Amino acid sequence: MSSAPRILNADPQAVGRRLDVFLAEQLELSRTQVRRLLERGEVKVDGRTASASDKGTAVRAGSIIEIAAFTRPKDERAIAAPEAPLCVLASGPGWLAVDKPAGTPVHPLRADETGTLLSAVLARHPEIHGVGEQGLRSGIVHRLDVDTSGAMLFATTEPAWQHIRAAFREHRVLKIYRALVAGRIEAGEASVGLVTARHRPAKVRVVDEAEASSARGVRMGFMSWKPLQHFETATLVEARPTTGFLHQIRATFAHFGHPILGDRTYADEATKVAAPRHMLHAASVGFEEVGAESPDPEDFREISDRLSKMS
Repeated sequence: MSSAPRILNADPQAVGRRLDVFLAEQLELSRTQVRRLLERGEVKVDGRTASASDKGTAVRAGSIIEIAAFTRPKDERAIAAPEAPLCVLASGPGWLAVDKPAGTPVHPLRADETGTLLSAVLARHPEIHGVGEQGLRSGIVHRLDVDTSGAMLFATTEPAWQHIRAAFREHRVLKIYRALVAGRIEAGEASVGLVTARHRPAKVRVVDEAEASSARGVRMGFMSWKPLQHFETATLVEARPTTGFLHQIRATFAHFGHPILGDRTYADEATKVAAPRHMLHAASVGFEEVGAESPDPEDFREISDRLSKMS
C-alpha cells in the first residue's frame, strides 16, 4: 500500500528546522527512512528535487515541500526466494532457528534486494510477513553481521516475536560465539562503552570511562570469554556477550589488542589478510525452549586446522 503524494507548507514553527527532522515528524517516519526518500529523489523543495545531502538543510519560510507517493516501510515486502538454500537447525511454535552462511545479509535494505536470509525464510514461511518490525524486517528478533556465520532466530508469529524479543531485551538469551583472534589471550571479561563512529559502512569505537559517562549515544557492552585452544599466532576463543550492540565482540577484542582474524574494519593489516572474512561464528543461541546450535562452517574449520598445523 502506497502513501498518497503530499504537499507540505512550511509554517512558522517549521522555519529553521532540519529538513529530515521536519519530514520525519510530518510523515511519521524515522530519519533513516526520510533519508531513503531523499536518496530516491522523492522529495522536492520549492520545485527542486532534494537529495540526501540536503537532509540537514534548514526549512525556509514559505517553502513548499512535495513528497511523491511512496510505500511505507511497514508495508514493504521482501522478495521470496524459494531457490535459495535454507538450513533449519531447530523450530517450535512460532519460531525457527536457521544456520546463517557468512556473506549473507539477514534482511534487505531495499524492497528490490535479493540474496538475504529473510528472502529464503519468507519463501518457506510466508506468514512471517508483517510480524514484529514488519516490512523488510518481518520476523527479525536479532541480527548477525553480514560476514558472521551461525545460529539465527526468526519469529513467524507475533506472540512468538514478542516473547523472544522480551528475552533479548531482558538479557535472558544465552549467546555463545566462537572466534579466532590474533595473539594469545587468556580468560577474561569486560564492560566497555560503545558508540557508533560511522554508519556507512558501520563502525563502532570503544570510549573511555569519562566519555562513557558524558557522551551521547554510548551503550555499555558486557562480554566474557575463555580460550579453547592456543596456536602460535592466534587463539580460538569462546565469547559470551550478555548485551547485543553493533560489532560488540569485534570491537571489544580489537580494543584489547586481539582483533578477529580477517576483520577488515577493526584489525591491523596483517590480521586482516589472515582469513577471507572475519572468523566469528554464532555457535549457539537460546533460552527456555527456544534455541539451536550451529557447527563450525568449513572456512572456520580450515583456518583452525591451518593454525594447528603451524603450531
